[in-house]
Amino acid sequence: MEKDILDKIKSGAKVRVWERIIEGEKERKSAFEGMVIARKHGNETGGTFTVRKIVSEIGVEKVYPINSPIISKIEIISSPKKVHKSKIYYVREFSAKKIRERIKTE
Repeated sequence: MEKDILDKIKSGAKVRVWERIIEGEKERKSAFEGMVIARKHGNETGGTFTVRKIVSEIGVEKVYPINSPIISKIEIISSPKKVHKSKIYYVREFSAKKIRERIKTE
């Protein structure tokens, strides 16, 4: 993965992760769009980032390894202006409006 994209993946950033899904002999790509709530272990072999998305009023989180072959590409949609913590697990308890106020993304 490109170094400039890895530097932009930080807490509060909105990203779209394209992942390869293999079903039998067919392969397709699926997008998972959400907010990065954690980035762990830097650019090491075991480095991961957690993406959170709200689907039908239920929070869904996926943890992606940085060096995973399943990820085909990552698009950075927006970066936060102000986040004071590296792990923003507290957004699990807030509504979307409250999250935008706290993180000041828009």
